Amino acid sequence: MSTLKEIIKAQNFFQSLKEEEIESLCDISSLQNYEEEFILYYENSYSQDLLFLISGLARAYKIDKHDNEIFLYYIYKNSIITEISDFTTEELCAYSNVEIVEPSQILKINYKKFKELFLDQNLLCQPFSQEILKRSLQLQSLINREFIFDAVSKVSMMLDDELEMFNKLKRHDISLMLHIQPATLSRVLSRLKRNDIIDIIQGKVTIKDKKALREIYKDKLHD
Repeated sequence: MSTLKEIIKAQNFFQSLKEEEIESLCDISSLQNYEEEFILYYENSYSQDLLFLISGLARAYKIDKHDNEIFLYYIYKNSIITEISDFTTEELCAYSNVEIVEPSQILKINYKKFKELFLDQNLLCQPFSQEILKRSLQLQSLINREFIFDAVSKVSMMLDDELEMFNKLKRHDISLMLHIQPATLSRVLSRLKRNDIIDIIQGKVTIKDKKALREIYKDKLHD
């Protein structure tokens, strides 16, 4: 079994740290394992810990006023789970709900001490900024998906960005995520296959023409 120090050193996010800096990070960190369907935190809750996904998969979602679930994005290993909009905050507020999708290991870091020892000393600022930018781009994709894209664009973008996840999920769950009817999803997939953009073998989608697939939803942004 790997030690905390070995696990931290194996993550791309922390590779710029020196040995003594990794030791300092270990002193303010702990590891926790979670099973699928565990809710890490709820929207509008506060936390003192910065959460980093070591292995597994999580998802962020919101609940609207009619108690409908709105899928936001998946969170993959070797990335920050906690939502952060800037470097100045000392208390972490959740803007969505986050649920564990498959058994996961999470690194919990005391954020106040992390900020003092690393961010305020200009350590890890670049990868931290990249994580914030990545989250911003995910939210921009959400806005496009919900307010600009039609069903064909929604499916095309998911196939382009999340093909492995698309093939892992049931078609019904994909329909719920994209807010389209299952019959609509089937028609879109058939159309893409008919146009020789994708192929479907034993229920699994493969992309034959990635450029054409990408142009479907990219063009929608410029309409």
